[in-house]
Amino acid sequence: MTETGTIRCLVVDDEPLAAALISSYVNRTPGLVLVGEAHNADAALAVVNAEAVDLVFLDIHMPGLSGTQLARLLPATTRVVFTTAYTDHALEGFRLDALHYLLKPVSYEEFMEAIVRARRLLQSRPDVAETAPDEQTQTRVSREFITVKSEYRLVRIPVAEIEYIEGLKDYVKIYTAESDKAILSLMSIKSLEDTLPPEQFMRVHRSFIVNIDKVRVVERNCIIMGGRAIPVSDSYRRDFLARIG
Repeated sequence: MTETGTIRCLVVDDEPLAAALISSYVNRTPGLVLVGEAHNADAALAVVNAEAVDLVFLDIHMPGLSGTQLARLLPATTRVVFTTAYTDHALEGFRLDALHYLLKPVSYEEFMEAIVRARRLLQSRPDVAETAPDEQTQTRVSREFITVKSEYRLVRIPVAEIEYIEGLKDYVKIYTAESDKAILSLMSIKSLEDTLPPEQFMRVHRSFIVNIDKVRVVERNCIIMGGRAIPVSDSYRRDFLARIG
């Protein structure tokens, strides 16, 4: 990302019409610059080697090297948004620390969701090229997001935006600072607790996990968060009070 906040984008897709659509979105969006359009992995690597690229819109299904194979060859400073017509490849993309996942045909609204996330991440993170990525850095990056299945879609949630999680039998409801509507997912609260970074999240009740960084008001045996009173049970109270000082 340049000093002026411009994001330099590369579009990679073996389908010319699909590539042209994403390129048109880049060209119409302030703050984005289209540095190239490639229709195979070799052409994409040539652009990356010649130009500074912040963000690659990368099709997963391509002849020769696939999008996921190409993603492994990109510089650490270049982030990836996968595009594909096949939903079964979403999880693989997220395992490669993709910034976002877009299902074709991509609307401009969906495209902008990816750009909002890209701006947030590229502005908040230091340039990875300045320091060699060690094991600790890689762990931190991989824990910036969690991926859950909700309403037949895979949803990637920035960990820092999660306020609290409510367990409902076989489901969880994830409440974030960015939306008034909770994300509902079929999973146990215990499995989610094991996924979240323990230094940031804490179980305060059999049905609730809270983001300690988001706790602002504690009233008697409750945490007031998002206009709601979240109970703190006796078994968790001592540890919780110690965590918040």
